Amino acid sequence: MTSEIERDGGAARPGRSQSRLSRRGFLGAGAGALATLPALPVAAAEPAMSGMNHAHGPAAQPSAGAAAVPPGDGRLLRVPFTAGEPLVEPEVRRAVDGVLATTLRAAYAYRDVGGYRLFVRTYEGTVPGPTLRLAPGDTLKIDLVNDLPPNRDPMPAYIDQPHRLNTTNFHFHGAHVDPGGISDNVMRSMEPGLTHKIEITLPEDHPRGSYWYHPHHHGSADVQLASGMVGAIVIEGDFADVPEIAAARERVLVLSEIVYDGFGMIEGFETLFPETAARFFTINGQRAPEIDMRPGEVQRWRLFHTGYQDDFFLKLDGHTLQAVARDGMPLPRMGTREIRSDADATDPDAILIAPGQRIDILVKAGAPGVYDLKGLPYDQGYPSPTGLFARIRVAGEPMDMALPAALPPAPFPDITDAEITGRRTLTFSAITPEADAAGHWSEFSFLIDGKPFDMNRVDQRVKLGAVEEWTVVNAHRDDHIFHIHVNPFQLVAVNGAKLTEPVWLDTAVLPRGGSITFRSRFLDFTGTFMLHCHMMNHEELGMMQVVEVYEA
Repeated sequence: MTSEIERDGGAARPGRSQSRLSRRGFLGAGAGALATLPALPVAAAEPAMSGMNHAHGPAAQPSAGAAAVPPGDGRLLRVPFTAGEPLVEPEVRRAVDGVLATTLRAAYAYRDVGGYRLFVRTYEGTVPGPTLRLAPGDTLKIDLVNDLPPNRDPMPAYIDQPHRLNTTNFHFHGAHVDPGGISDNVMRSMEPGLTHKIEITLPEDHPRGSYWYHPHHHGSADVQLASGMVGAIVIEGDFADVPEIAAARERVLVLSEIVYDGFGMIEGFETLFPETAARFFTINGQRAPEIDMRPGEVQRWRLFHTGYQDDFFLKLDGHTLQAVARDGMPLPRMGTREIRSDADATDPDAILIAPGQRIDILVKAGAPGVYDLKGLPYDQGYPSPTGLFARIRVAGEPMDMALPAALPPAPFPDITDAEITGRRTLTFSAITPEADAAGHWSEFSFLIDGKPFDMNRVDQRVKLGAVEEWTVVNAHRDDHIFHIHVNPFQLVAVNGAKLTEPVWLDTAVLPRGGSITFRSRFLDFTGTFMLHCHMMNHEELGMMQVVEVYEA
């Protein structure tokens, strides 16, 4: 019999580790404390290929008890690795007769990636998890089996810190669906050792496009997402009426950044919190795979940024990445520019994608050859990671494929001044140590309207049917990533300057020292849900609010 535990408000949160790497990669402990730590192995140099430009300090000791250390002496294991293996797409699970009924098992698994054997939390033993394909009106039914080990840490009095790393739940990122009950309810606590029912029904008029799923349990979501508990969702049929896009070969590309400690695991926040902690990039769980194209061929790439923290500034040598949709919704025109807070990031052929965002791009292959898809330098308040994502091999018989001259309209009409029923302003900020680089992660707090997250406090109450304009201000020196559940929004201004072409999104870059202004219709669903920074380190340390939509 299926068993379900629902905690009051649903959030259990894992306890603090005692040692960590600091924000800039130094040990937060003093010399005396360092002398008391056991000697830990430091990972050997990366395999001989392009990696990230981040430096790393000594490997962190895992927190007590979340999982057994892998067999052997606990050292990070090297395994054979060859760059340039063909890109492999995730397993596909598809709805039948209007229902996608499936099981997702959350469990530890060994994972060989990029020359290392890691032992991390996964869905179905793979990273990423299976791709789920549905249509508007379909119902997604999941038995989520939590086979992670029991938590060994108690519930902390202060919840805005990592804790109880093996409690989980499920979020359908970007979906306009019911946020309550056993639907897309991120207040649920899905404890280890039990099977939990999820049932999410898409409205008949739900926008078609690229979405994704991941855990969202406050306290454990960051560690679980960084481990690779992520997967793509495609609501099929977008661009079916655009012949040039319909004819293009479609690829699902799940982008991520790899982190691990000296044991090849992620068992403490100290492994994640330095903002230069990422080791290298992956696509579909592969390091530096090869993507094949023919000269003149147009391919459609669905890009999913499932990384836990950093922006990716993507560039394909010798080619232009032509964006046609963001967050599952068509852009006003092909190549519409995204928000860039780095004044030096001017390359017109590159594209910025932030954590949580999805971008559908068209790529038209050039002359035969091998081209690098890579992350370029970008300043998001600290340096974004750089390095190789994949190599594109263009070879074979030429094809004569065209790019579209125009894109279909957005799924929603523009929100006019006359529709607005209310306005509000939110402010994102942070409390940081005096000596940032020497600070322990527990010295950082990330706030919205001067307050850390409290699951028992409603921060924004909105009447069902309201149409509001929100301005979100960033008072911090780093960029943040604004995301709100349930209802998409139309971005209308950045840093006070109106956009000539407003864009529909559910996740947007919030520039440091600046602001975004958007409009949203709060339709169809009442209940409580979240808005937060999708840089998951920041969300875990308090940068989240509860929104309640109520019926008058």
